[in-house]
Amino acid sequence: MKTKRLKSAFCQRLLSAFTPFAAQVLGGLALALVVSAPARADIKLVFGTYAADKPTVTVKKYKPFLNYLSQEMTKVLGEPVQIRMKIAKDYENGIDDLANGDVDFARFGPASYITVYERESGIQIVAMESKGGSKRFKGIIAVHSNSTAKSLSDLTRQSFAFGDPLSTIGRYLAQSHLIDAGVTSQELSGYEYLGRHDRVGTAVGEGRFTAGALKESTYKKLVQSGVPIRVLFEFENVTKPWLAASGMDPRVLAAMRQVMLSTIDSEVLDSIAKDGFVEGDDADYDFIRKAMQHSRSF
Repeated sequence: MKTKRLKSAFCQRLLSAFTPFAAQVLGGLALALVVSAPARADIKLVFGTYAADKPTVTVKKYKPFLNYLSQEMTKVLGEPVQIRMKIAKDYENGIDDLANGDVDFARFGPASYITVYERESGIQIVAMESKGGSKRFKGIIAVHSNSTAKSLSDLTRQSFAFGDPLSTIGRYLAQSHLIDAGVTSQELSGYEYLGRHDRVGTAVGEGRFTAGALKESTYKKLVQSGVPIRVLFEFENVTKPWLAASGMDPRVLAAMRQVMLSTIDSEVLDSIAKDGFVEGDDADYDFIRKAMQHSRSF
């Protein structure tokens, strides 16, 4: 019994001497792990679009919403989210940027979405813009205020200004409706692609073209600024999709979609989508695909 008691006392003294040392060693190792562990990097995203209007107008238009989006995604993900903007000089370059993964997400017109999706099927719709709860809005074919034209058929042997060759309103839908009215490139006296919508409206107002196709919002701004144009014909278009590149982290995509679909702040949405966002699907753009096919007869 005495031997056992001696062994027990010795073990207790040994343990009491070793425990502080072990705690010190383990504590040092833990500290080393904390210090050596890399800090969590910010999530850096690049937003891409093309200049359908002046580049300065484009930056002013998107900046408030992108700032808001980064702040809210930071809250959802629990990690800092940074977003910078890349504006392509035209539709084609903007499509290349998204297809090649040079930007992480983008806001495109319907025809550009269809074009980029054909190149890279991994691209996903984050959300669609809402217009009064609808996915449709108006495109305009405008003429000079003094024009005597009353219908599209009156444009025979007249000149026409289109937007970008890849524009939904500025080309595909406009040409589709002209074809339906019996007006093809053969019936026009001439036509040109001017790129931006504001250039189209201005050119018609200056009398350089008889008519031109542009989006309704740009038409209204030009009229308010004194450009002498009026509506000859209105047609329906589907609202713009916001798209995620094929390589986007699903967790980041989900956070972006969550923020966009839940945003109701009118000040934040004012310059982008006044009525917010709705869920979108590829099938929403089927009638644009048909118009693109139809326009080949132009």
